[in-house]
Amino acid sequence: MIEPTVTMPPTRVRRPPPRRSVRPPREAVRFPVLVVVFVCAACGLVYELELVALASYLIGDSVTQASVVLSVMVFAMGVGSLLAKGLRCRAAVGFGLLESGLALIGGCSAMVLYAAFAWLGESRYVLVAFSLAIGVLIGAEIPLLMSLIQGAGRAPGRASPGEACSGTRRAGRQASLGEQDDAAGTVADLFAADYVGALVGGLAFPFLLLPWLGQLTGALVTGAINAVAGGGLVLWVFRHDLTRRSRALLVAVNLCVLTVLATATVLVDDFEQAARRAVYGERVRVAVRTDLQEVVVTGGRAEPPDLFLDGRLRVAGRDEYRYHEALVHPAMDGEHARVLIVGGGDGMAAREVLRYAGVRSVTVVELDPGVVRLARTDPALAALNAQAFRDPRVHVVYADAFNWLRGAADRLQERYDVVISDLPDPGITPSTKLYSEEFYGLVARVLTATGRFAVHAGSATDRPRTYWTVDATLRAAGFATRPYSASGRTPGFAAGPDRADRASGTGRGPGDWGFLLAVRGGRPPALGLAPDAPRLRSLTTGTLEAAARRAERTRGADDPPPSTLVHPRYGA
Repeated sequence: MIEPTVTMPPTRVRRPPPRRSVRPPREAVRFPVLVVVFVCAACGLVYELELVALASYLIGDSVTQASVVLSVMVFAMGVGSLLAKGLRCRAAVGFGLLESGLALIGGCSAMVLYAAFAWLGESRYVLVAFSLAIGVLIGAEIPLLMSLIQGAGRAPGRASPGEACSGTRRAGRQASLGEQDDAAGTVADLFAADYVGALVGGLAFPFLLLPWLGQLTGALVTGAINAVAGGGLVLWVFRHDLTRRSRALLVAVNLCVLTVLATATVLVDDFEQAARRAVYGERVRVAVRTDLQEVVVTGGRAEPPDLFLDGRLRVAGRDEYRYHEALVHPAMDGEHARVLIVGGGDGMAAREVLRYAGVRSVTVVELDPGVVRLARTDPALAALNAQAFRDPRVHVVYADAFNWLRGAADRLQERYDVVISDLPDPGITPSTKLYSEEFYGLVARVLTATGRFAVHAGSATDRPRTYWTVDATLRAAGFATRPYSASGRTPGFAAGPDRADRASGTGRGPGDWGFLLAVRGGRPPALGLAPDAPRLRSLTTGTLEAAARRAERTRGADDPPPSTLVHPRYGA
């Protein structure tokens, strides 16, 4: 008997579904993204402040340079936000490359700007280019991070960029109200982290980076932090959004950027010395960075030194006596027991004042202690100022002259017989408030009834409008003035508010110094020398009369309006 064969249906083997890489959920990525936004915002503001600070030092006129950097950068951020639309489909790799580029450009910006000034003599166009590039990259950050957060939790597909974008648009049309609320909350979180990071970066720059690392190294270190934060976020948190090739590309690019920044940091001292020699020549004797400015002393052992403050010639050793004799001695023609010098941290004006036996006290109000310290300790400068700061009659006050004078009238038991304003040219923005009507009003409060006030007012021949604006401002403050000038500048160096002559290769600075002698009231003072005046190398009563006529010839047909704190009128 043949048994029937029973055919069983084939057993279907259940295979587990293939494992698909899943992006981390939104809540898991939100915190690391906000941390990176915080760090990148701080780095971005440091780049911005680095450009403003270095441009003010290299080019001058800090108001103009800050306006250029801020306006160009804000405009570029808007451009960057629009350009980021094209990278939303590949937001992860796009953000990683963007942060690498920002770290490289921002980190090297200060060094390249300084190099352009030192060797090319022009850095304005470089400043604009860096402001534009950094602004574009910063502006693209938030849109790309928003795309990354919105894509978190979805399984990555292999659609083409165009299909991915169209899918994103369809998903956006179908989004629920709850998803829209979540997107609004995400945007709020991103901007909050961005603004707080900007605050921290803005405070870290003047209080940590600048005093500890300096401008060049500070920018390079900031770039390295930027690269590590941006690259780490993409390569770790959003690694599932990267193909193997994209991951290898980002690793290679970040390593290259960090290598460049590290190499530049190691070589920054050698670079700075070479750039300084290109700017000041081969005979740099001392170069220090105080809390306020760069101070450089040049010159050989057998010749008088030159003193530069923030790249501008402040004391030319070969002919500084012409400037200081003309500034000080006409003001000493009268009572001169108590003398106040505003500025003058180099000690040269105090040296001339101390040549009078009738001087009982000299008060020097100087903002930067580093300048006075160098004038005391550097052998060449100390010899040039005749050890003025070691004289027991000299008392140095480290303060902003404007703020100090505001309280001086109430503190002082006596008034000053002579006040001497030994300040940089009025076209330099930081000194503008010390050439204002309000400042001269404060000076009037500390002068005796017959006191004399001498003001350095810039070049009368090269910048006559600036010079006569100082005159108009003094008269608006209740002074009667007598203009005069002194000729003699060291060839090859410009000492005005910018170095355009030197940068253009003409090698000629302004040809004179302009001064104003002022007294309270309506009667201009007599221009002469005191009976007990010491023997001078460049001044006589006759040369002063000729100097007054020379200055008067530069007067225009109309008097310029006075300069005030809220309406400064000085310019190059």
